[in-house]
Amino acid sequence: MIQFEAVRAEFPSDANIIIGQSHFIKTVEDLYEAVVGSVPEAKFGVAFNEASGPCLTRFDGNDDELKKIAIRNAQSIAAGHIFVLLLRNAYPINVLRAVRAVDEVCSVFCATQNSLEIIVARGEQGRGIVGVIDGSSPKGVEGGPEITARKELLRKFGYKR
Repeated sequence: MIQFEAVRAEFPSDANIIIGQSHFIKTVEDLYEAVVGSVPEAKFGVAFNEASGPCLTRFDGNDDELKKIAIRNAQSIAAGHIFVLLLRNAYPINVLRAVRAVDEVCSVFCATQNSLEIIVARGEQGRGIVGVIDGSSPKGVEGGPEITARKELLRKFGYKR
């Protein structure tokens, strides 16, 4: 019988979180290289739950606080072969291409700064991520002022001209 649980991600308000699934112990070092190669000034922590052998939470990063928080989130999720990457001084959009290009990465469930719940299924064998609840539900449809504000924000950040 499958049981479902929502696990709330906990991370600082000035950080972003990326959660994904991977398949090999090499993930931690490769994600480290992907972040540093994409945004050298980024501060980050990454944790990876291995799903065989000693089944440890492996970790790395260049920020002790973010490493501890990544470990805590990975252990709360408690699913095998998932990774939690926390970022400061960089946005997920700056590293996602490199993260997805890591050979071991199977999928990315989310990349956000919003409040986040991870939907976890528990079966006889263990736990796995089913999906995520990222932020809040829509409250309406954008109109003229919201369209203008969206376009201005993207240009302010340098994503559009």
